[in-house]
Amino acid sequence: MSRLKYVLGAVLCGVMVSLSAQAGEVSVAVAANFSAALDQIVRKFESASGHHVLVSSGSTGKLYAQVVNGAPFDVFLAADSERPMRMESENLAVAGSRYTYAIGRLVLWSPTAGFVDGNGQILRQGQFQHLAMANPKAAPYGTAAMETLESMGLLKSLQARLVQGGDIAQTYQFVATGNAELGFVSLAQIKAAEQKYQGSYWLVPQTLHRPISQQAVLLEKGRNNAAARDFLAYLKGKEARAIIENNGYVMP
Repeated sequence: MSRLKYVLGAVLCGVMVSLSAQAGEVSVAVAANFSAALDQIVRKFESASGHHVLVSSGSTGKLYAQVVNGAPFDVFLAADSERPMRMESENLAVAGSRYTYAIGRLVLWSPTAGFVDGNGQILRQGQFQHLAMANPKAAPYGTAAMETLESMGLLKSLQARLVQGGDIAQTYQFVATGNAELGFVSLAQIKAAEQKYQGSYWLVPQTLHRPISQQAVLLEKGRNNAAARDFLAYLKGKEARAIIENNGYVMP
């Protein structure tokens, strides 16, 4: 019996050493709107793979600039297709690794129930002092918000009321804290805060702005990182796709 225990213990120890040797680390730069979904995905991925994931969140534009300046990221989850495409052309990313992992939805949101109507007419009625949106030069959701106002013919009349956040996370905070009565944020953020805020929102029709195609790409630093490749493979899988959909994104 004692010999059996010894053998089983040795086998278990060997398995643990093997898993430890195979486990790696991947550094992921992620657009702020996708942070909540990524947290859920990371927990599942780490449990299934044994790999460890380091996450850095921010606006797509700022993260792109960090990569250009040598930031040690393995994977980039952008909120647009422009930066990942540019990274491929600039040899900052592995050619052929780029793909659309989610399509984002823009919403006009207020934490006050009944404040935002289901058709966005509050933008025309003007019963507010401040309208928050992300910086369109750095954040794709800010670009979509700007395009929406232009499509509605309201950009000029509302220009003086606009308050810009550095990214979609800061924009959300402007509205959540009352510094702006309403703002353009992502549907994913609203879903993540449903238990905290009942609020009211308008799901902006996709006809009012260009599609928010969020693309992932393997960066040059991660070219030979097995953990980075495993992470991207997991992101394409059924379990991760279900999490992405549950967080308010449309799957491509």
